[in-house]
Amino acid sequence: MSPSTFFSALTGLLLLLTLLPLSRNRHWIIRGMDFPRLQFASFAALLLLAELIVLDLGEPLAMALLGITALCLIWQISWILPYTPLWPVEVKAAGSADNDRMLSILTANVLTPNRNADALLALVAKHEPDVLVTLESDQWWQDQLDSLSDRMPHSIKCPLDNLYGMHVYSRLPLSEATVDYLVEDHVPSMHALLTLRNGVQVRLHVLHPAPPSPTENPESAERDAELVVVARSVADSDQPIVVTGDLNDVAWSATTRLFRKLSGLLDPRVGRGMYNTFHADYPIARWPLDHLFHSEHFILRSLERMPHIGSDHFALLVRLIHAPQRGEEQQGPEVQQQEQKWADELADAQDVEAGDVHNPR
Repeated sequence: MSPSTFFSALTGLLLLLTLLPLSRNRHWIIRGMDFPRLQFASFAALLLLAELIVLDLGEPLAMALLGITALCLIWQISWILPYTPLWPVEVKAAGSADNDRMLSILTANVLTPNRNADALLALVAKHEPDVLVTLESDQWWQDQLDSLSDRMPHSIKCPLDNLYGMHVYSRLPLSEATVDYLVEDHVPSMHALLTLRNGVQVRLHVLHPAPPSPTENPESAERDAELVVVARSVADSDQPIVVTGDLNDVAWSATTRLFRKLSGLLDPRVGRGMYNTFHADYPIARWPLDHLFHSEHFILRSLERMPHIGSDHFALLVRLIHAPQRGEEQQGPEVQQQEQKWADELADAQDVEAGDVHNPR
């Protein structure tokens, strides 16, 4: 095989991997290509370097291959660049910590078969979050986590053995708590009011929609619809809001971007880093699946990825400060009319709407 043929094949593959996610096809293979954009960008950079070294740059084909590879590299980088320190931060940094206005949340997908509860409990003891959110937690996990009841007396519990159990343990009072099944009857979500130490009430929404995959849903329709209706349910609220969980979608995907645009919520990762939480065991295949989004009422004290706890996910610890006056100038991306139509299509396909989401007031 000649070098031109070899590099033509690799460039064609890169172009295919770049173009397919542009479609709104919901098949898991297509949507899965949203995830490894950093890996695709690395592949494109190495390919570009190899083409520069090996190919005869005096040939038109070589120049065409270089141009296509460079454009693919630029396109992949454009998606992930906001999740690097090279981008302006979306959420302001808090200079000092006022405990009465602080809200700290530790979100952990524990992986149901994982039995290393001591590692998670040690993180809670060390960092003392106001709220612990667990995903994939079954009855065994609930039995272990109930040891927190003295320190975190407020809770919402939904133990399931289907990888979609979830729990909330809180030092702060919870009210109007519900466990809802918005799109699929085996996939819960949690919604409640959380009262800060200064008396401010915060809407808390915990999500873990099923991913598009050959073993779950062959398409992303269910996940996308849940994200859309939750986003729309909080869009017009003037209350402080936090949405957290394992969204089974990367921070830079078109659908997560749609969620942010529809909801108006902010992502503290923007301008700071990727904070990749999955897969904990394979550094070469990691991306940000676990998220926390919040309204402009908050600014950021700290954002940390936690050490390994035996799960395939790292836990994420976020400390927010309720500072509406400082945060009012914060603004995320704005939704366009065609994106509203796309959101309509996603919700209608699953016959769900924003009114189905519990709205704690």
